[in-house]
Order: sequence, then structure tokens, then C-alpha cells
Amino acid sequence: MNIDLASLPPRRTGPTTWSGPDMAARRQEWIWRLSPAEIGELEAAAEAVLDSGADLTSIRAADFVLPELAPRLLELRLELINGRGFALLRGLPVADYSYEKTAAIFYGLGTHLGNTRAQNAQGDILGHVRNLGMDSRDPNVRIYQTKERQTFHTDSCDVVGLLCLQPALSGGRSLLVSADTVFNEIRDRRPDLLKLLLEPIATDRRGEVPAGMLPYLLIPVFSYYEGRITPFYQRQYIDSAQRFPDAPRLTDRHVEALDLFDAYCNDPALHFSMMLEKGDMQFVYNHAMLHDRTGFEDAAEPEKRRHLLRLWLSTPGDRPLPPEFATRYGSVEIGNRGGVGPVVAR
Repeated sequence: MNIDLASLPPRRTGPTTWSGPDMAARRQEWIWRLSPAEIGELEAAAEAVLDSGADLTSIRAADFVLPELAPRLLELRLELINGRGFALLRGLPVADYSYEKTAAIFYGLGTHLGNTRAQNAQGDILGHVRNLGMDSRDPNVRIYQTKERQTFHTDSCDVVGLLCLQPALSGGRSLLVSADTVFNEIRDRRPDLLKLLLEPIATDRRGEVPAGMLPYLLIPVFSYYEGRITPFYQRQYIDSAQRFPDAPRLTDRHVEALDLFDAYCNDPALHFSMMLEKGDMQFVYNHAMLHDRTGFEDAAEPEKRRHLLRLWLSTPGDRPLPPEFATRYGSVEIGNRGGVGPVVAR
């Protein structure tokens, strides 16, 4: 099918348009090894917060004082939203800390990158990512609660942060792919299918439905707004949205377009992987990246099972988002958007 390329958004350029093998070879650019002095500053700030007795979720950047680290974290925030779109902070000795101290360090550091957001219907601000033995075929189960591969997706926030408390016995690798690179590949090779990915498509809310809202979202896989491409994607949730009779139907061409999108995300020439070690903190910018996690096997002992802490952040100084994102983000106000709002019982 002939498509006028001028009717499509232009090819993407810039620091987010990278290939996986190239980025994997540039590890020194995106791995930040915390120095003893930096670790000491984080420990001192966490101890001060814990000694104050303040509720962790009430603290802000001003409460988590990092004299030397704060300027570097501001640079990291700008790198996330305007640069390559991700970073890994390595070397935090979590084995030496109580859970409370580890959580305070991660949460406090996160406040210097953005404002925290609720991650589920229960309003959890500091989330736990681990296998709860749930069935991913259940349309009300979120994939991170299982040990199965997640597939490439975006989260409902500006930046997602993960802190590895315990890696899996095997598997559980983190994968990243550039949305701009995937966009360019589809634009170059199948512009006819790209047009479908630029149109609204139904995505299941998986039971987390705010009052007055549909049980599914209508947001394109690729949104072109204010000169930027912003992805919004979770294939399992797109497929399960078809359980709702009033949701727009997926045609054979929609399925072909989604399959092509998945194929490029899964292409080793485009994505790359990393293994999160104990103490690693990974931050990923959802508006330029898609992330994934391979399936894993846990150890028999509970204390040795895969366990990560997670933050969802809304970043000041970020890009504008299309108005339809408000149906999931609650708002598109920069610095005050994203997360899961109050839901109705179903």
C-alpha cells in the first residue's frame, strides 16, 4: 500500500535514537559507580530521615539533604528526559543495611529526580516487584506480579526506578529499546502499518478503573505531539481489552502492525539487556524507551527470591504529553502526572 510519507511524522534523530549493540558497548556512559563519599552522603541523609520519624512517603528533596550529590542528580534527570533515556547507579551496599535504611535511600534519591506517584489501586508509592505466583492470563493480574517474561512495555509515569534487593536464581534480565529507533524502522519499511500505530487503540486497565472512566484506555502506541514521539504500550493489555464488547475491535491489520512492533522491539539489532545486581538502581524514561524483563526462576528460600523496589516518578521540566494521556495519568501537568488514581470496585 502506497503511503505519502509527508503525512507521517518525520524520522527521529538525536540521543534517544540508538541501537542496542552500540549502547551495550558504551556501558561507561550509562553506568554510574557510586563512590564511597557518595554512598556516605546517601547513608547520612537516610539516617537523618529515619531519626526524624517522618513518614517516608511525606519527604521531599529538601528533606533528603545531599550537598554534593544533588547537582549530579539534577544532571541525571536532564539526561533521562533529554538524553539517552536511562541510567544505572551501581555499588550501593544494600546487604549492609536494614530494609528501612535501603528504602529511605532509594526513596530519598528518587525525590531528587521527580515527584513520586501511586503505582496501583492500593495507592502504594514504594512498590515491590516480585513473583506472587499469579496467573498472567487473569485479566486483572499485572505481569510484574508473575515470574513470566513481561514483554516490552511502558509504565504509566515519566520515569520508573528500580532498586535490586535480590536478583533471581536465574533469569530476570532487564531489556531496553529505543522507541524512536523502533518508530524509524517501521516508518522506513511499513509506513502503512505505522499509520495504525498512530491512531488510538484500546488498552485494558486490568481492573484499576477510576470513577467515571472506561475499563480500557484509548491511546495510540505512538503519539506525535509537540514535535516528539511518545510511546504507550503493553501488548498483553491491548489483547485483553478485547474482552470488553464496546472496545474498538482489533482488525487483522492492527494485529499485523502490533506484531511488527513487537518484532522490532525483540530484534537484537535494536535492543540490549543488562542484569541488575544487588544494590543496582536503574532509572528509565518511559516517554522514549520501552523496557522488558525476561522470565526467571526463584530460589526455594524466601530470602533469596527475586525482589526489587520500584518508584514511579513525575519529572519537573519534562516534555508535554498529549491530552489523551490524562485518561491514564490523571493529568498531563508536568511534574504532577502519572500513577494510578483512586479506583471504583468492580
